[in-house]
Parts: sequence; structure tokens; C-alpha cells
Amino acid sequence: MTHLQTGLSPETIEKARLELNENPDVLHQDIQQVRDMIITRPDIGFLRTDDAFILRFLRARKFHQTDAFRLLAQYFQYRQLNLDMFKNFKADDPGIKRALIDGFPGVLEKRDHYGRKILLLFAANWDQSRNSFTDILRAILLSLEVLIEDQELQINGFVLIVDWSNFSFKQASKLTPSILKLAIEGLQDSFPARFGGVHFVNQPWYIHALYTLIKPFLKDKTRKRIFLHGNNLNSLHQLIHPECLPSEFGGMLPPYDMGTWARTLLGPDYSDENEYTHTSYNAMHVKHSSSNLERGCSPKHMTRSQSVVEPGTLKHEELGESENTQLLLALD
Repeated sequence: MTHLQTGLSPETIEKARLELNENPDVLHQDIQQVRDMIITRPDIGFLRTDDAFILRFLRARKFHQTDAFRLLAQYFQYRQLNLDMFKNFKADDPGIKRALIDGFPGVLEKRDHYGRKILLLFAANWDQSRNSFTDILRAILLSLEVLIEDQELQINGFVLIVDWSNFSFKQASKLTPSILKLAIEGLQDSFPARFGGVHFVNQPWYIHALYTLIKPFLKDKTRKRIFLHGNNLNSLHQLIHPECLPSEFGGMLPPYDMGTWARTLLGPDYSDENEYTHTSYNAMHVKHSSSNLERGCSPKHMTRSQSVVEPGTLKHEELGESENTQLLLALD
């Protein structure tokens, strides 16, 4: 084991070997080969190229060096092309702070039975007079920057649950193709995280229509990991066990406290009622701050349904042309 794997459990190191092709004997050579490719892209400012930083891109692309470099280049290119998004890219930026306080994103302390971090989005909480979609996206990206410092999460990855309960057609009309494309580019194409699944629950018909709109921007691998559960929480529980979920998702944990993750980023004196200024995280060089007491869900305490849903097999009802047309008019 090299110093770059310090802190990882033997089980996680073995998982990285089996699933990601990570070999400690040639880890430094793999990193250097990615670093050597930087000269091929003089148009991009690579602001960080240390070993630990490059390693997360290799892990995100299963140590395919060319793919890892492409992701590294896209990471910095996305930031160059969207400079306004990354100005004052800190938790105490007013826009980011409002989004965090409103629960964008939610982050559960417990991990799932695969060791993945569970992120939550309660879509109906989006007050469009208070938070722009861009600030919500910035808060999500900042949160991922903080979380990805944890090497366990670089290997185990993340899952995202989006609850569309009470999300109105008026709110949906603000999700234009351009801003959805911006989000997809930032999360799918330009960030070194492994997403094991994106789960939609309680989605109305117009969210199905939105999903149809964004499908062309999704990679096949991504599409296979998007699950549209509707109000069928049993199918969700087959993939993320109830022991890991709050009661809003039929889980055994207490209801999610929307301020949990905001307090983690803003500091111990954070108050839901008062604006709070704090020396916040610099997302480019942040240290992971999650509690060392965080524990994953133990598989020995879990039961699974006999009918396991395979990725990509959950289906939803077809939409009529008139419904799609209405949504397209609203998005225009």
C-alpha cells in the first residue's frame, strides 16, 4: 500500500483493485502518465495537478488513463467556460449559502450498504424567488468537492434521490433545456465522482417529459443508472435499503433535517434563523469534514426483497403527445 491509500480499509483497497483496476505497485506511474498528457491541452489552465487530485480522476474512470485525463481536462474546461459559477465558490457565498440552508443538497450521515454517500434533493423546496437554479447547482458542486476529499467515497461513490412530491408545473417550467444541460455537463461530464444511481420518486408526468428532453445529453451508462420509481418505494428499497433512509422515503431513520449539511459546511454556530458568516471552505483545497463517527449500514441487519430490480429495468408510463407539447411550450 502506498501513502496515497493511507486511511483506506483493507476491504476498500481490495474493492478498488477488483472494481477499479487500482494497483498500488504502479499507482505513481499511472498518475504520472495522466500528468504527462497535460501538455497536449495548452488551452486549459490545470490549476491543480498533485498526485492525490489526479488519483480521484483515475478512480472515476477505472484507471483508464486517457479517459481519466479527458475528465480532468473537462473538469477545468467547465470552470473556464462558466467563470461566473465559480466566483466566490465558497459555502458563505450568499447564493450558495441560501441553497445549502434550504437543503440543496441534503446529505445523509449514514452510507448505504455499498458504502456510498446518499444525497437528497427535495425538489418542491425550491423557492424560485429565493434561489436560482444556478446557485443550487453551485451548492451541489461545492458539496461534492467537499465529499470527494474522502478516499472511501472516491472508490464507493454516491447515490442521489430526488423527491418530486408537490413539485408544481410552474416550478418545472423553469427547468429549461439550457440549464439542465449545464447541470448534466457539470455532474456527468466534468466531475470525478462515481454515481451508482439517480432515483426519482413521486415524479409527476411533466418530470417524465423533462427526462425525455434531457435523454439525448445522457450517456448510456448514465441512463442505465436512472430509476423512475414513481410512488413505488418498494422498488427504491430493493436498491437502497430502508435502514439507510429517512422516513420520507419509507425508511427507518428519522425525518431528514434540512439544516444538517449546511451546518457541516458553515460551522458549529450555524443557525437556521440567523444569517451566519464564517471562514468557509475553499473547494479547491478543502479537507473532508464529515464526522469520523459516520457509519455505513451493516449488511447483516438487512433483508432484501426476493425480486431484485436490475439497473435500467424500471419503466414508466408513456406520455401522450399533448402532454409533451404542453411542457415544451412552458419551457420555451
